[in-house]
Amino acid sequence: MQQIMKLVAPCHFGLEAVLKKEIFDLGYDIDHVDNGKVVFTGDAEAIVRANIGLRTAERVLLEVGEFKAVTFTELFDQVKALPWEDFLPKNAKFWVTKANTINSRLFSSSDIQSIVKKAIVERLKEVYHINWFEEDGESYPIRVNALKDMFSVTLDTTGASLHKRGYRTEAGAAPISETLASALIMLTPWHADRILVDPFCGSGTFAIEAAMMAADIAPGMNRHFTSEKWTNIIPKETWDDCFEEARDAVNTDIETDIQGYDIDENVIRIARENARRAGVEKLIHFQKRDVKDLSHPKKYGFIITNPPYGERLEEKAALPAIYRALGQAYKNLDGWSCYCITPYEGIGQDFKRKPDKNRKIYNGMIQTRFYSFLGPKPPKKKRNEEN
Repeated sequence: MQQIMKLVAPCHFGLEAVLKKEIFDLGYDIDHVDNGKVVFTGDAEAIVRANIGLRTAERVLLEVGEFKAVTFTELFDQVKALPWEDFLPKNAKFWVTKANTINSRLFSSSDIQSIVKKAIVERLKEVYHINWFEEDGESYPIRVNALKDMFSVTLDTTGASLHKRGYRTEAGAAPISETLASALIMLTPWHADRILVDPFCGSGTFAIEAAMMAADIAPGMNRHFTSEKWTNIIPKETWDDCFEEARDAVNTDIETDIQGYDIDENVIRIARENARRAGVEKLIHFQKRDVKDLSHPKKYGFIITNPPYGERLEEKAALPAIYRALGQAYKNLDGWSCYCITPYEGIGQDFKRKPDKNRKIYNGMIQTRFYSFLGPKPPKKKRNEEN
C-alpha cells in the first residue's frame, strides 16, 4: 500500500514537542499535535520506520477514519461507512482491543467495542459476500479513541508498547519507562560527547537509552511488531530493508562517558545485564556508590536522574536527606547541569537553589515535575580542535 496514510503516535502528556521533532527528523510531515499524541502522514515505509526508530512514542496507529458520533446508531453507521476492505483481508482476526472516551456522550467502553466490531463485520459481509468470518488469519487489533464526541478509529501497527525495547527483563523499584527516559534526555542539551551520570540508576534505563542514542541503536531494532505480518498493507521487503537500515547505522566503536550509580548491588547487577542485552555494555560504567560520593574530575557534565519518590510514609521521612545529599554533590561538580524527575516539591530548598525550569510530567499515574538546574555552556571548540 503506497498511498499516503494518516498515522497517530501517542506519547506521554507534555512531551508532544519531543516526539514531533523525532517524526520530523525521520522525514515525515506533521498533520497536527494534540494532548498526548502527534498525528503525521506517511506511506507503508513510514509505519515501519516509525515503529523501529521512534524513541518517545508509545505506539504507531494507522487511522482508518475520524468522525463525530453522539449516539450508538451514529457510531455504527459511521464505522460501517469506513473502507475496512482496504485494510482487513477476508481471513483477518480483528477485535477492538481498547476504547477510550473523554468528555463524550458515548462513554461505555464495552458497548463501543461491541458496536464497532459489529459494524465492521456488517461492512465486510457486504464486500466479501460471506456471512461468517473464520478469523484464522493475521491479527489486526483496533483501537478507538473519543474526545468530545470526535472518534478516531485506528489499527494498532505496533502490538506490545514501544517502550518494550526487549532489553529490560528485570527492573528495580519505581522504574522509569524507556520512552519517558528517552524523552527527558532529549529535553536536555546532552549529546554523545558530553558526560552523563545517573546517581540513582536503578535498572539503568537513563544510561542505556543515552548509550543507544550515542551508538545510533534504533529502539525497535531487536523486537517484533504486529504489522510485520500485514503483507496486504506493508510488503515484507519493506520490513527487511528498514531493519537492515537500522543495523547498518549502529556504531558502538565510540568513546562515551556515561555512568550509573546505585547503593543496591543487586540493582547494579540488573542494570549491567540490561545494558548487555541492549548491546551497550561497553559504553556505560555501572558502580555501587552512594549519591553523597558522587564526583567527577571533568567540567560541564550532566546529571539526569529519577531519584526516590518516597511513596511509603517511612520513605518520605528520608527524602530531604537524600535530596540534600544530591544537591551537595551537584554543588561540588564544576559547571554541571542537573535534571531530576520527581513529585518531591522540596528539591529547591534542599538544593539551596531555585530550579531554572520545571515541567509537569506524568510518570505512569504519578504527577511529577522535571526540574532543571542549568550549568554554564562549555566554550565552543576551536576549529583545529574539531578536526
